[in-house]
Amino acid sequence: MNIKLQSLDYIIVVAYLLVLLVLGYRASFRNKQQDENLFLAGKSLNWYSVGFNMWGTNVGPSMLLAFASIGYSTGIVAGNFEWYAFIFLFLLAMVFAPRYLASRVTTMPEFMGQRFGDGTRNILAWYALIKILISWLSLGLFAGGFLVRQILGIPMWQSVIALVLFAGLFAFAGGLKAIARVNVFQMILLIMVSLWLTVIGINKVGGVAALFHRAPADYWNLVHPAGDVAYPWPAILLGYPVSAIAFFCTDQAMVQSVLGARNLEQGQLGISFIAWLKILSLPLFIIPGIICFELFPGLQDPSEAYMTLVTNLFPAGLNGLVIVVLIAVLVGTIGSSLNALSTVFTTDIYAKKINPGATNREIIKVGRITVLAGCGFAIGMAIAIDSIKGLNLFDVFQAVLGFIAPSLAVVFLLAVFWRQTSRRAVNFTLSWGSGISLAIGICYLWVFPKDQYPIWPHYLLLSFYIFVLLLGMAMGISLLDGASPKAAVVRGQVLVRPTPLVWGSWIALAIVMAGLYLFFNGF
Repeated sequence: MNIKLQSLDYIIVVAYLLVLLVLGYRASFRNKQQDENLFLAGKSLNWYSVGFNMWGTNVGPSMLLAFASIGYSTGIVAGNFEWYAFIFLFLLAMVFAPRYLASRVTTMPEFMGQRFGDGTRNILAWYALIKILISWLSLGLFAGGFLVRQILGIPMWQSVIALVLFAGLFAFAGGLKAIARVNVFQMILLIMVSLWLTVIGINKVGGVAALFHRAPADYWNLVHPAGDVAYPWPAILLGYPVSAIAFFCTDQAMVQSVLGARNLEQGQLGISFIAWLKILSLPLFIIPGIICFELFPGLQDPSEAYMTLVTNLFPAGLNGLVIVVLIAVLVGTIGSSLNALSTVFTTDIYAKKINPGATNREIIKVGRITVLAGCGFAIGMAIAIDSIKGLNLFDVFQAVLGFIAPSLAVVFLLAVFWRQTSRRAVNFTLSWGSGISLAIGICYLWVFPKDQYPIWPHYLLLSFYIFVLLLGMAMGISLLDGASPKAAVVRGQVLVRPTPLVWGSWIALAIVMAGLYLFFNGF
């Protein structure tokens, strides 16, 4: 694309960056209580800020690349990873969020520490830091650098340095409030530009009817047969929930927006809003891949589907909009991840263990230093990942999450739903259980890779099997230990019931999702 860039493209990019800087500055320095905004935005986020910020965190550069790639290769099956999520977002809104907000916590390790003590909090804090550094920052930045390299033809190290420094600016200066403010603007822009690309593509194909009929019939099925190699329905039905619970209900980067909500109702409506926004993933990210399949069949690398469509369909002089969208999704994901990283380290490690008497100013200073350190680590890891050849980005992302998720899903589900869960069972699952899961993951991805050893089950099913194993071990240890060391609800907590407006939004969403699944499976 770099040879097609014109003066208007550069003007668009510069104007966009200036708007972002102004929005970030106003959110960061408009009032004097900046310190309150760094981690939880001063508990001031309304429903659309929560929803857009969660979506901005979720919609990383990999989504533009990977979903179009899967759309090109197999059709809309990847929509399950977005639409099936509404069940687990409902679980976050109705079960976990009321407990998180009633506990008045800043981090997920702090919540578990209230339930099981400082030992559990410490283990989970380090676990969360490693998870954010690897699955959010490093892999997300690599995907962004990969796209920038496709667009501008510059080396990976230059791409990731430029991107992470800009994304890190908002986490460093303004924290969650600045990130949430710019994400509202960015996600609206993302919707507009991506829908424009889809409309142009559909017109080029010959209309909606031609779009449906020119692709193979199975491209429009969300549910694939059990014998399907890539995405069999049992793997999605059983394995995806393990990752989804860990990702949406327990991940600091995702949940932090809810913790910064003005009140529980605004948080629950914000979670409902992101579930509605996820419906747009089909026209925004997946259908462009199908359009590319119909217009440009025979691509050697399906991961090039999105950029192939962009470079051939967007009018000359407006390719800068693509760069703008890329920056938008990168700033959303990396900025939120850096903010979550600094929140966990300062709250659960620095202020709790290293310097318990730290002043608020010292905590904020360490939080900003953590942001800078996270930027450096992510750059190094992204460059290292780039040296690994033959990656299928979407499957690598899902597989890595699938091997990190089981222990988190087990301990949080048991902590909320089973009062008999013991401290020893939780600590065992987070330490030894995570070790078992990660060891299996390393064998699956590197030591005995599935392409050479086909005896392996699908990675989503493997994640489910690990979850069942760890769940059984944790429950067995708890039963041997006897009574739980603390009550399931911390004394003094009052769980607020969802309002009729909250229930109405979720009931309407459930009806729409049921209709979409029926429509896209030929009933």
